[in-house]
Amino acid sequence: MKRADADGAVKFGTDGWRGIIAREFTFDNVGRAASALADYLRDDRRAENSIYTDWNAPFRSADRGAIVGYDTRFLSEEFALHFAEILQDRGIPVSVSDRFVPTPALSYAVADRSTAVGIMFTSSHNPALYNGLKVKAEYGGSAPESVTSQIEAHLPDHPPVPPSSGDSVPRVDLRTPYLNRIRKLIDRDRLTSSPIRVVVDSMYGSAQGCVAELLREIGIPFVQIRSTRDVLFGGKKPEPLEENLVPLRAVIRSTKRDHRRLIGVVTDGDGDRISAMDEAGRFVDAHRTYALILRYLVEERGWRGAVVVSFNLSDLIRRMCDAYDLPIVEIPIGFKHAVQQILTRDVMIAGEESGSIALRGHIPERDGVLLSMLLAEILAVSDAPLSRMVETLHERFGPQVYRRCDIEIERRREVVEALRSSPPDRFAGRPVRAVETLDGVKLRFDDAWLLFRASGTEPILRMYSEARTEQEIDALLDAARTFAQGV
Repeated sequence: MKRADADGAVKFGTDGWRGIIAREFTFDNVGRAASALADYLRDDRRAENSIYTDWNAPFRSADRGAIVGYDTRFLSEEFALHFAEILQDRGIPVSVSDRFVPTPALSYAVADRSTAVGIMFTSSHNPALYNGLKVKAEYGGSAPESVTSQIEAHLPDHPPVPPSSGDSVPRVDLRTPYLNRIRKLIDRDRLTSSPIRVVVDSMYGSAQGCVAELLREIGIPFVQIRSTRDVLFGGKKPEPLEENLVPLRAVIRSTKRDHRRLIGVVTDGDGDRISAMDEAGRFVDAHRTYALILRYLVEERGWRGAVVVSFNLSDLIRRMCDAYDLPIVEIPIGFKHAVQQILTRDVMIAGEESGSIALRGHIPERDGVLLSMLLAEILAVSDAPLSRMVETLHERFGPQVYRRCDIEIERRREVVEALRSSPPDRFAGRPVRAVETLDGVKLRFDDAWLLFRASGTEPILRMYSEARTEQEIDALLDAARTFAQGV
């Protein structure tokens, strides 16, 4: 998503728009966004959008209406209701979730209820001072730029007058149908094939209670942490990165009973991202999580199909696809690109470095709740603890050390452009074997790579690196920081 400009202008990005509450993200601007959406839905030219031809997306008229969800952030429910009231006043049928829900619940509702659009009020994993909204197209997944740019084109200069009719917006239960869908996708017999114990970390986000409810029904012992509403998210970003998971590690390490059959599962602020921890409290990052799921789907469930990976995902997945003889599709960063692949080809699994993963047979959307249950299933059918499963991945498919480093720098785009226009023959004392520019600039070395990518929402340069050892990673990222600061 793109952040709004400081003057309060609404700017739509991949999934929608975000901004700092009370500075950019205001009730006036939310009203403007609602007005723009109403006009977009009524625009006769909407049916000409390429998603209905090139992406095989269903077209639904404005009369099919909208569904609105919201997360646990400050004022999310109030923003959602204000947005819905404006839509209703403009003649668009609309309903709002009766409680906070994870984003995949809203996305599932779009597909299940056959609405024209879904709007989710969330700023995902961003700090607590942000809020935002995501746009979900008819298929129940991220709307591409061809949709959000058309919505933005309808933005009025001034906020609409708030409705005075007093008509209440219908409230609907989105959580129950969503969990019923998850119940159909999980394998209860596999989940209970051996005793396991799960620590569920919801990071104070809107997926809280979902995984716990499913585990309780099946009879799997679990512990919940950070499962209440806290609009400050405990003072941390609700992003499932290792530095934000100190409470989860503490709980895991204090658990004595059946420690070898223990797993920690984590969902982000709006429940569409996933990460994990093993029985010793060691972080299992998105790359290894993706790899564990891929191996399980192929070797245990017998799945076949295309494997979609973002440009910054580990080469571990590529080596696995070579071993399994599976087609791999590399996409730019941003889940809208994964959605396009899911809608247009036979995709078994699609995912990103951020912990966003989608599976065949569900909506074309990331789903942290479904993936949490699948990770528990993977542990239940294995004779080994999670730590040993991760070790065997590297024994079979090669070593992998991965790290991301973000630095604040206003000239972030100039850094990337300098590399793109004049790529080096050597970097950090290593010969550059190839330069790839699918999204940012990736320098490939022997058994290592380094990716530079400018954030589109913040003055941040993101640098990703993968190598065989921590020492190699240190050297590459140190050289990358020095290069960036010298441009």
